[in-house]
Amino acid sequence: MFLNLFHASFFAGIPNVPKPDSPHKDKMSIYLLFIQHIIFSLSDKGKAAIVVPTGFITAQSGIEKKIRERLVESKMLRGVVSMPSNIFATTGTNVSILFIDKTNTKGDIVLMDASKLGTKVKEGKNQKTVLSLDEEQRIIDTFNQHEAVEDFTVVVSYEDIKAKNYSFSAGQYFDVKIEYTDITPAEFEAKMTGFKTNLDKLFAESSELECEIKKQLAGLRYE
Repeated sequence: MFLNLFHASFFAGIPNVPKPDSPHKDKMSIYLLFIQHIIFSLSDKGKAAIVVPTGFITAQSGIEKKIRERLVESKMLRGVVSMPSNIFATTGTNVSILFIDKTNTKGDIVLMDASKLGTKVKEGKNQKTVLSLDEEQRIIDTFNQHEAVEDFTVVVSYEDIKAKNYSFSAGQYFDVKIEYTDITPAEFEAKMTGFKTNLDKLFAESSELECEIKKQLAGLRYE
């Protein structure tokens, strides 16, 4: 009975446990157990918010990806907010906030990149990023309203996330915009002439450098 509960609770696996004499014995990713236990313990209408290292939302394999797959396949993801660096003064780890909601079966999932917000300040010996009240409210309102904002948030479905290999990073869903500028044939010709002139100059300099190197090599003597 206990083993069945254990395997059900930690469905994605257990991170490697460092040996007692390991210099990295405090590096165990125990948060992966914490997330799995929360998912297992939620009621049918349960909700949770968990701070995770930002690397968790894009890991291509391992326990991290298995957890993301479970959140998507079981349709219990509400959204993810990627926070600015140094949002906590005591750690330089970039973090994101994972929002779980077992009632969000429709899949209006908000992925937000708030990493560019905030102002960097010095707190003791540490550097910290501080969000203004307006920035905090912007995050809250945009998230709650399921609003898509260019280069800030996207609203995606579970199928969209599957198509992106279960990535929870907003940046991977932003549209790539290519700006085109109309120019006349004369302007095009002028640009091409400029490129050719610059290339001819670079080739000439390269030839001179090649001759100089050969000259220097010819002057070398073994003594």
